Amino acid sequence: MKKILIFPLLNSMPSGHHQVAAAFSEYVAGDSFEVECKKVDLLSEWNAKAEMVTVKAYLQWIRRSPHSYGWIYWQFAFRSKEKHSAKYFEWLFMKKVETIISKEKPDLIVCTHGFPSFFINKLKESGRCPVPCLNIYTDFFINDVWGRSRIEFHFAATKAMKDKLQQEYQIPRERIFVTGIPVSERFREGKRRKESQTVSVLVSGGSAGLSNIIGQLKEGIDSSKWEIRVLCGTNKRLFKQLTALNNPAIKPLAYISSKEEMNRLYNEVDVLVTKPGGVTISEALEKELPIFVSAPLPGQEEINLRYLMEQNLAFTLPSSGNLLEFIARTLEDTKQIKRHQAAVQKHKQSLLYTSPHKITNAIEQMLIS
Repeated sequence: MKKILIFPLLNSMPSGHHQVAAAFSEYVAGDSFEVECKKVDLLSEWNAKAEMVTVKAYLQWIRRSPHSYGWIYWQFAFRSKEKHSAKYFEWLFMKKVETIISKEKPDLIVCTHGFPSFFINKLKESGRCPVPCLNIYTDFFINDVWGRSRIEFHFAATKAMKDKLQQEYQIPRERIFVTGIPVSERFREGKRRKESQTVSVLVSGGSAGLSNIIGQLKEGIDSSKWEIRVLCGTNKRLFKQLTALNNPAIKPLAYISSKEEMNRLYNEVDVLVTKPGGVTISEALEKELPIFVSAPLPGQEEINLRYLMEQNLAFTLPSSGNLLEFIARTLEDTKQIKRHQAAVQKHKQSLLYTSPHKITNAIEQMLIS
């Protein structure tokens, strides 16, 4: 039996990197060839307590000081090669990565986060990792943390990313697969359906429930016109605040791990209000939901939003004014909605490897290459 070793990051936080790893494993499990997928978190393997502290500190950081997070992200993830040194991180983690690979003996390595990809690329540069590696990018761009020059295979979210990999890193085009950001097969089940005259809005702030809409939802909302479901994630404070409003139009939801349940929600709503995380956006694109983006975090979310706006794949909510009134005006603008729908179809048609069957065929070729 062949073995695939998958490297996401931050095991105790249900991030997009882990969701993509789960979707990848789901594709492999649903195919006929026998392959074992094993997920390993580099930071947990290095120090489990350090991983838990890192997750807690990270969530507090982006809640309390998003702009400083954004500044650090730009310095670290888009740095000049001459100015930046990763020697400290190499000293901390390189040997651990090599030890994990030696112990697990995989036939293929898959990275859904740039951090482990960076170290594997370094190992390949020194001839210490002969195992082929696949990067699965989880945003609509590629930052400088990802290893690329020696990584054999790439799942790119867009054709522009494929072009960049070919032109800047001379990676053969047949080794780059435009897959979009992989999402669970569950989101291809069923169609969105309209069951009432109300406009049903799903608000998603990510797994931690990082939402800035609480102030807007304190205002009077007519339950005969609107139904607002808010995914609070692990943010218990937000859940309590929304519950305390005691508004029949507002339904707070705790963290949902079930893809079937999330798919049911997507099928029942008319609109998604979200932060521009790659995975949530890709799920909404699969369901062809109108996407309204609210308050992107400085850093990767800003860059994702730039791409989405350039491609007419999302609407940006204004920083001031009534959120629901803006959504209502946009939905009533048939030209805007048709332009958005056409852009979504164009995006989906540009993805050459979207079905699990095509993806697993590509994986099978990687395993025998």
